[in-house]
Amino acid sequence: MAPETVKTIDSIVVTLNAGGMNTINIILAFVMYGVALGIRPRIFVDVFKKPKSVLLGMLCQLVLLPLFTFLLAWALGPAVSFSMAMGMILVASCPGGNISNFISSLSKANVELSVSLTAISTALAMFMTPLNFWLYGNLYIKVADLSTLVGAVPNLHIPFWDVFKTIVILLGIPLTLGILTAHFFPKAAEKMKKPFQWFSIIFFLAMVVLSFMGNIQAFLKCVKYIFLVVLLHNALALCIGFGTAGVFRLGEKDRRTLTIETGIQNSGLGLALMLGANQIFSNFMPQYPGGVPGGMLVITAWWGIWHIISGLSVAGFFNLKDARAAKRAKV
Repeated sequence: MAPETVKTIDSIVVTLNAGGMNTINIILAFVMYGVALGIRPRIFVDVFKKPKSVLLGMLCQLVLLPLFTFLLAWALGPAVSFSMAMGMILVASCPGGNISNFISSLSKANVELSVSLTAISTALAMFMTPLNFWLYGNLYIKVADLSTLVGAVPNLHIPFWDVFKTIVILLGIPLTLGILTAHFFPKAAEKMKKPFQWFSIIFFLAMVVLSFMGNIQAFLKCVKYIFLVVLLHNALALCIGFGTAGVFRLGEKDRRTLTIETGIQNSGLGLALMLGANQIFSNFMPQYPGGVPGGMLVITAWWGIWHIISGLSVAGFFNLKDARAAKRAKV
């Protein structure tokens, strides 16, 4: 990547005052509460009844995706800026997105498995998101040739406890309240679930608009680079799910589910964490004081848009495959 492109991408900085950050944090808490309304405690019990597909799904999302994302960012070298690599790692550290359940339904995949994987990865996000971001973020800092990316960046360190405390507060409390609501008031939870899903979509779109408002010219100059990086990263995620399910000989429906669940991440959570708690990122990236680094911002925001497109495309591919199989069966 040309140095001027890196500068253009990193020039996209969003700075919020304390009031703006608190507002986003509160809204994110409501969004996560809405996600938790679809989580039933029995889902975790069902894992022990049919553990293979669920455990493989967790392996893909919580272990393989962050690991291979780190390796991809390292392999791309100067083709990505330091903050772009951090954005890739942050997205890979987030749980699965709840739109994956809808895509799984369109794909004639195992929707029950999809719901289980989304629920479990979301519940574990309190621990796994900060852990993976801390682990692979710091590892990338150590192994990457930063002199070719952002110049001299001495003694950077991602603060695990700061990230952990923020995520526990933003996720832990609303998730717990949502699960309790779903358990004790299932009818009310079912009625509220759909409105909260629409609210989360509107919230994500609002964050994207907020992110690029005033930075649209800089974004347009570098959009083709962002598109290619996210395309490659998302394709990697889809291949991890598809390949892992194939290696372990899962059935066709479960294989489709793992493909979709690994390829659709809750990037809205990552974007909200950046905008609502950006002091975390400015602490370990002092060259962006008080703001969100542009590379992290554009990667995470575009991921949230692109994984919908890629998810629908994958669903179309699976349906086309079924149609061809049905046609052959009639012959």
